Amino acid sequence: MEAADLETVVQDLMAGEYRRPIRVVAFNIAEHWAQDVSEDIAREIQHRFNLQLTDVPSHLQEFVDRHAAQDLRQFSLRLV
Repeated sequence: MEAADLETVVQDLMAGEYRRPIRVVAFNIAEHWAQDVSEDIAREIQHRFNLQLTDVPSHLQEFVDRHAAQDLRQFSLRLV
C-alpha cells in the first residue's frame, strides 16, 4: 500500500513531479470518504514560495491561482 501525506504531495508538486495539476483529492478507502484538498495544497505552495521570496513556477501557477483564495495570499516585497 502506498500512502502520501501533505508534506510529500507539496514537495512533489514543488519539485515538478506533476505538471499542471488540476486538483488534489485525499481519500480513505477504509473509512469510505474522499475530500478535495486543492485549496489547502495551493495555499501551502503559495506560502512556501513566499517564504523563499520566489515566484510560483509556471507549472503550478494556474493551480495556485485557481485554488488559493486571493485575499489570503501574502505577497513578499523584495528589498533591493
